[in-house]
Amino acid sequence: MTTDEEWRARRDTAVWSPGGIATLAATHWLDPTPRAFDGVPGRWHAEGDRAVGSVGDGFVSLAPGERWESGDLELRGFERDGAVAVRVYDPSAPAHRGISDIDRWPVDNRMRLVARLRRTPHRDVPTVAVDGHQSTGDFDGELDLTLPDGDVTLCVQTLDDGSLFAAFSDATSGNESYRFRFLRMSAPTSDGLVTVDLNRAYLPPCAFSDGYVCVFPPPTNRWAVPVRAGERLVR
Repeated sequence: MTTDEEWRARRDTAVWSPGGIATLAATHWLDPTPRAFDGVPGRWHAEGDRAVGSVGDGFVSLAPGERWESGDLELRGFERDGAVAVRVYDPSAPAHRGISDIDRWPVDNRMRLVARLRRTPHRDVPTVAVDGHQSTGDFDGELDLTLPDGDVTLCVQTLDDGSLFAAFSDATSGNESYRFRFLRMSAPTSDGLVTVDLNRAYLPPCAFSDGYVCVFPPPTNRWAVPVRAGERLVR
């Protein structure tokens, strides 16, 4: 089992390393017309679900998630509901934004809970991203949690590997902590039990860069009680 110290070290690596979460400098949305963007080599346009660049004497074609390096920059294809973008990762981006650290609350053993997953009918819940984009999310389960300051319900999504994911906000959001946070949980046991460790609540990518388009928590996961555990703010 991963210790809290190991988990935090892995998070720091994922965030601050070259090509890490905090190094996203920009997301450029594309259409069929080739265009140049500041700080990006070549001219880029969308072809199907691919970001295509004319760079020097050649072409670069990036499907969602594919990567291409140019000097210190790393470019990646991105797609959302049929819209295509090229994302630019620059190792100097965190320094330009003046960020270098994650502020965290001390570990609180009361925030480690076990709950039984209550499967709900597959539902497409309306969602809104930080840039205003509206879509739907697939939510298929709920967890009832007893926190030190009150009871809450966590609506979860099942990922391809069977693990669970949720976004939530709480009474600290927007003041003591960022606007909302994310949480990953292991797949339920055979009898439906799930370990929910809020000490491993983590900041969404949009806390580190405006180039991300994170989705706000659904109404069920906007709690009136505080969760003083996990990651708080970017410093």
